[in-house]
Amino acid sequence: MKKLIKIVLYFFGFLALLVVGITLFINLYPSFGGNPSKAEKEIYSQFDNYVNGKFVNEVPTVLSMSSSESVSANKDAVAETTDRNPTGEIPVSVIDWNKIKSEKDSLTWFGHSAFLVSIDNKKLLIDPMLGPIASPVSFAGIKRYKYSEDMLNIIDEMPPIDAVFISHDHYDHLDYQSIVKLKSKVSHFFVPIGVSTHLIRWGVPKERITELNWWDEMEHHGLTVALTPSRHFSGRGIFNRDTTLWGGWVILGKSTRLYASGDGGYGSHFKEIGTKYGPIDMALIEGGQYDRRWADTHMTPEQSVQANLDINGKNMMLMHWGAFTLANHGWKEPIERAFEGAKKADVNLIAPQICETVLLDSDLHIPSSAWWNLNAENQVASEAIGK
Repeated sequence: MKKLIKIVLYFFGFLALLVVGITLFINLYPSFGGNPSKAEKEIYSQFDNYVNGKFVNEVPTVLSMSSSESVSANKDAVAETTDRNPTGEIPVSVIDWNKIKSEKDSLTWFGHSAFLVSIDNKKLLIDPMLGPIASPVSFAGIKRYKYSEDMLNIIDEMPPIDAVFISHDHYDHLDYQSIVKLKSKVSHFFVPIGVSTHLIRWGVPKERITELNWWDEMEHHGLTVALTPSRHFSGRGIFNRDTTLWGGWVILGKSTRLYASGDGGYGSHFKEIGTKYGPIDMALIEGGQYDRRWADTHMTPEQSVQANLDINGKNMMLMHWGAFTLANHGWKEPIERAFEGAKKADVNLIAPQICETVLLDSDLHIPSSAWWNLNAENQVASEAIGK
């Protein structure tokens, strides 16, 4: 009996040390970010979308899987899904910095949900996750697909950035390495409520950060910017789930009205956004990393096309694909399904190559080269023939 008691004591002592160790690691390792203070939480408690210490969605949203769904998801994860990852290196276009630095409105996709946008000659970054791994640590996590260029090095070539827009604090959208490398050339950061705690911990001055709640709107150097709702969730650690807000961004310039959805499931908020801010000239809508088991928090490509119709989008680009495998479908499946859905709905969907700069003019039609079906050698040959 004494031996059993000793074993139990050792076991619980080990668990206690493990919990203390994990807690210390999370608190001391910077990439986990920060946590809202008690005073900040008291301010948040006045908001309609903050309940019992957590931010909540506008409509009931399933945020966790049942035990049976978790088991099936794990089985799918180890099963051999066709084409879940690229078989080779993804060719990245040579960046045309002269086009980006010109006064013409443009966008450049860096894969997943990261964009460099130029509107009214203001250079804007959206969810600039350019790091090699969507994780707080370098030794474990979801790695970026192999690109022909190191995306982090692109930051060194970027012109001064007028503003960065963050949709939420998940690792595939808010990247510690990217922010640390970017912060010296960024004038201002726009983030959902609570996300500033991460940036401040990483050395971004508080006065260069503006937090917004859903439907908050402000002017920034001639642009109108607004945070819009999405159906999603947040958190970078074990203990801070939904302690910061999430959302999408509307950015309105003289000639271009742009919307970036952030992550989230389909819902009535898209029609609300369309009513308030439509028509939208360019809609960047997430439509990758979907699964029936988390249907409330990520859209299928067909739902993304419908969301574009709801917001009255003139042109659409699918995002949240092309960089990381975060779901159990083929890596090319999102864009292929999106094109099928867009054709049926008569939606102008564009799919430029990663790092290709697209001018946001009134006649935006980019012929699809289906670059995702080409290996690096065939892409080079195709470009040579085109010349």
